[in-house]
Order: sequence, then C-alpha cells, then structure tokens
Amino acid sequence: MSKQRADQKWVKPTPHKSGATPPKIKKESLPRHVALVMDGNGRWAKQRGLERTKGHEAGELALFDVVEGALEIGISELSVYAFSTENWRRSPEEVKFLMSFNRDVIRKRRDEMHQRGIKIRWVGREAKLWRSVVAELEEAEELTKNNDLMILNMCINYGGRAEIVDGVNALLTDLQKRKLKPGKITEKVFARYLDEPKMNDVDLFFRSSGEQRTSNFLMWQSAYAEMVFMDVLWPDVDRRTLWKAIEIYAERERRFGGAK
Repeated sequence: MSKQRADQKWVKPTPHKSGATPPKIKKESLPRHVALVMDGNGRWAKQRGLERTKGHEAGELALFDVVEGALEIGISELSVYAFSTENWRRSPEEVKFLMSFNRDVIRKRRDEMHQRGIKIRWVGREAKLWRSVVAELEEAEELTKNNDLMILNMCINYGGRAEIVDGVNALLTDLQKRKLKPGKITEKVFARYLDEPKMNDVDLFFRSSGEQRTSNFLMWQSAYAEMVFMDVLWPDVDRRTLWKAIEIYAERERRFGGAK
C-alpha cells in the first residue's frame, strides 16, 4: 500500500482498555490478509438468557475492537463474514434484524473507519439485499475509496460458491461475445471474474466459537490459508484474540505445496 499522504492525519486506534499492546512479530511473518468468521453470537446470547439479537449487538463491539487491533499490528487487509447467502434461511424476524443492523452499523462506524484510514469494500451479491443497505455500503465505499492504511472487505450477502458460479456465468458471457478464447482460461484470468478481483489471497483464516469449518467463505481466496479455530464465542473476542491467532500463524511454515 502507498504511504500515508503528507496532508492526511489519520486517527490512531484507540488503545485497548487493558493496556495490552501488539506482540512483536517481524513484518515478513505477519499475514497480509486475514479472513474472519464471526461465529457464536447466538450461543453467547442464549447462555445469558438473552435474545439472539443481543448477541449480534455485542458482536459489533467485538468487531470494531478487532479492526483497531488489526490496524495496530499492521494487517493490510481484513475480510469479515457479515451476512452469508445462506443466512436468508434464518427466521424472517432475524433476517429483518440483521438487514437493519448491518445498515445501521455501517452508517454508525463509517466515519470512524474513514478517520482511521480504512478503505471499505463491499463484497457480495446485490440481489435480495435491502436497497437501504446497498446505499450505505456504496456511500461507505465512496467516502473511503482513497484511504490506504487498511482494506476492510464487508462480505454481505456473500457465499463462496455463489461467487464462483457468478464468475463462471460472467466468463461464459464474455466467451460468447468472443472477448475470451476457449482454452486460454487460466486461474489468473478467472480471478478477474470474482466479486473483488483486487482482493489478496487469504493468509490467515480465523473462526471463533470452536466450530472448525469454513462455511463457504472465500473458498477461492483461501486455497492456501492457514486455519486457526478458537473456542471463544465472537462477542468475547477482542484484539488480543486476533493477536494470539496471528502469533499461531507466525509460528507455522508455509510451503504452498512445495517440499520443506
């Protein structure tokens, strides 16, 4: 990423209330792109005798703390699974809440993200999304498009299989229009048809709640991601949890199919 513009003064991340600071990890050992599956909001609320919606509200606070922790330690790209293509199967009441909740969180946090130099990108399908949610996402993208400290991919109405199917359909259309030649389709060419072609491959894939699956998140981009699963419900996660996952990542040897 480019250096901060001379005339731009970004707001520094708010220090963690515990006084904790990022672990000392060499820059070359840090993951460039971290993917987050924020799992466990419902279980967190149930354990406390609360409505599921209260878990989502607590999860929003956890997310912003993790975003600030990612900035502190030097992550350049963060992707969050905010609403999947499968989440439409939930009850109409919860879907309605999540739509309005995502819209309101983007509106509430947009300026804070902008002040911290974060570029917001929306990744996912527009079909079925509330128009008000799309409007907030597009406004956030426009406001933050020139920021360069970190990219935050908001994956809303996103699914890995849906992304690949949509990409195949778009590629076939270009083949029919003779914009592409049969037999000349490479991985690099196909990647241009994904939802966000400029997205880096995922280095660290983190999931909370103890579940150990990817749940259809960034399937193409996570082909060689290091998986870290932690048995902590998302509302109980904060930047220290992220830093621990990064420490685990930094200790691993990545060979990408090659021999040691």
